[in-house]
This record gives sequence, structure tokens and C-alpha cells, in this order.
Amino acid sequence: MKINCVIIDDEPFAQELIEGYIQKIPYLNLVASCGNVFEAIEILQNNEIDLLFSDVQMPEINGIDFIRSLKTPPFVIFITAHPNFAIDGFELDAVDYLVKPASFDRFLKSVNKVLKVIKEKPSVKNPVSESLFVKEGHKLQRIRFDEIFYIEGMRDYVKIMIKDRMIVTHMTMKRIEDQLPKAQFIRLQKSYIVRISAIKSINGNMVEIYDFQEKLPIGKQYKDNLFSTFGLTDL
Repeated sequence: MKINCVIIDDEPFAQELIEGYIQKIPYLNLVASCGNVFEAIEILQNNEIDLLFSDVQMPEINGIDFIRSLKTPPFVIFITAHPNFAIDGFELDAVDYLVKPASFDRFLKSVNKVLKVIKEKPSVKNPVSESLFVKEGHKLQRIRFDEIFYIEGMRDYVKIMIKDRMIVTHMTMKRIEDQLPKAQFIRLQKSYIVRISAIKSINGNMVEIYDFQEKLPIGKQYKDNLFSTFGLTDL
């Protein structure tokens, strides 16, 4: 399996560093290294690209606005010197957000996330794979993954918080976590799982979720993984 990828970065040194990392990973195929988004547009139009490594702050159009403009963007890993854009990046369902200069180990961890998702992706797109069914009362309720804001565990039950209401179902946290795509959800602590792109802010040991007033606590053993996901260091 080969993952076709493109680099978008206006800094030659950053391009060379990422190119060197890509050369070390057998399943990555570098199609092009672009100095701006206009070069990348042409590459995307003429090639099947699976993965973009994109800087954020670039002349004329920044990386986040560029990805937002794409109708069907490939997987995206942002690599930038500006960690304050991390939340914006994950709103676009970016696979990861790395802060320059990213180490090879950190780079490899991000790329392996993409490989895992591609391997697990059905050859024919199946809408069921983008959702899960849970028992609610006497019926099976289908919930799309992108509807879920967060999940709270209550012994043998879970509360699934979607925008319009709360769904309570008889299920353990372990069982529902196994059904969620790892690239989209993260464990905050024993009792909470949150959709990564639903995180609005991180303040100390609390996470604020879009459209909800509640702030969710971050467990000590999960904090490093949360900050690593956003390419951040502890505040």
C-alpha cells in the first residue's frame, strides 16, 4: 500500500525536513512539495492525493482556509510554528496538528493514524461505517459520529450528547469506545469521551465543548495524550 502525499509549506527548510521524514517511511509516496496553495491546487486536480502535510501561515492563503475551501479534502496533518491554530485545525477534522520542529517519532505517530484509518476503511463506502446504532427504549437509534459532542459513562449506561438532545443507552464505556473511530474521538478521563473537533478550548484541567455550557474534566493519565493530539505542551 502506498499513501500519496503532498507537502505545502513556504519555508524551504521545513519542506526539506518533511521530505526527509517521508523518505524514511516506505508506505509514503511524495507526489509534490509545494511552496504555496496555488501549486497544490494543480497537483490535487491532476492526481489522487491521500494526505496533505500543510503549514498554516503562508502568503495570500493560509493552510486552514485552503483546506476549508476544498469540497472533498484528503487527510490533513498540519505542521506549523503556531500552536494557537490547533483548535481551528481540528474543526476541519485534521488527523493531527504538529508544532515545528516536529520530531520524526511524532511525525510517524501522526502518519500511522492515517495508515490505520485507510486500512480499516471499507473498499465500498458504507454509510453505516460513519455511524453506530444504540438501543434507546424499544428501538435501535442510529447516531452519526459527527453528531456526537461527548459521551459520559454512568456505570453500565452511557449518556450520548448530541446537539438537540441526550440519548441514554445500556452500554459500557469500553464497548462504545471500541465502536468509535480513533481519529475522531479521544478519552478525557474514565467517564468522558469527546469528539476531537467538538473541543472549543482547554483551560487547565477542563475542556469546553461547542454548544454546551458544561466543562468536562481531564484525567491526569489522559492529559498528556490530549495535549499530544493537539501538538501542545501543558499550560
